[in-house]
Amino acid sequence: MAVILGIESSCDETSASVCINGKVINNEIASQAIHEQYGGVVPELASREHQRNIVPVVDHVLTHADINVKDLDGIAYTRGPGLLGALLIGSSFAKSMAASLNIPLIPVHHMKAHVLAHFIDDPKPSYPFICLTVSGGHTQILRVNSATDMIILGQTQDDAVGEAFDKAAKLLGLPYPGGPMIDKLSKEGDPHKFQFAQSEMPDLDYSFSGIKTSILYFLRKQVQRDENFIEQNLNDLAASIQHTLIKMLMDKLVKAAKQEDIKQIAIAGGVSANSGLRQALEQEAEINGWDIFIPDFQYCTDNAGMIAISGHLLHEHEAFGELTDSPLPRMPF
Repeated sequence: MAVILGIESSCDETSASVCINGKVINNEIASQAIHEQYGGVVPELASREHQRNIVPVVDHVLTHADINVKDLDGIAYTRGPGLLGALLIGSSFAKSMAASLNIPLIPVHHMKAHVLAHFIDDPKPSYPFICLTVSGGHTQILRVNSATDMIILGQTQDDAVGEAFDKAAKLLGLPYPGGPMIDKLSKEGDPHKFQFAQSEMPDLDYSFSGIKTSILYFLRKQVQRDENFIEQNLNDLAASIQHTLIKMLMDKLVKAAKQEDIKQIAIAGGVSANSGLRQALEQEAEINGWDIFIPDFQYCTDNAGMIAISGHLLHEHEAFGELTDSPLPRMPF
């Protein structure tokens, strides 16, 4: 039986989790509301909050799981990608604890962990499967052959879809984080009311910089004509923006599934919590005969549950790290 402690500190969530023999026992997340007043994450403030939170969060999950530190068989932590200061807090804590206990240290790639979050709960996908990973900083389509073998089939060449959601929300005057607000407002709007230009990319790659510019120019032009335009059309604007972004995601995902001849399809990352994306995936599943996999909401955003399950799977492959491993803010896939 392997007992793994997972630690996540890549951005503005301090999270810890215990995984016992492949079962995630808990998933504690300390969120940082301090960034809301700045309209985005402030790296230095995030680091300070991680320092404040990491000891009580880790202590809480160990106590809740009735695990003594001497029972641990490994400590998994996010090595990257992420904010350097934030990653340093988690990695330094994990290294110190692993060294004091003389147990393996397991560095985890944050984006791969989002994919492996599908192995926390049932039903679980079988290999190989296609995973659309969508978050604030990344948008990728992956062929997942195993826990240690993932191939990028396509990815964004500029901005991530999460950035597009948040930027559009800011243009609409919505508070940070804006993506969930657009999702909420879109439920009361007409998704076909407004049209926005989309960037065309070859193969399975994405580009979201063009649609952000399209939304900006469209709103600027309409507000010049009527200063109350956004307020009067807020729900329709949110619905139209969400519809366009989701269509861009799904068109490539359908193409990837056909190209690879795979019907096991998953989504992961923070944007996978979006209700419109989940609905679109379910619709395509009916059309194409897919078996689809969507993580529980608590495992969509940044969390240590996905780090702990990744640590369990990597522990089985003895994919251990060293105390000399440095955090990698731009960790290669």
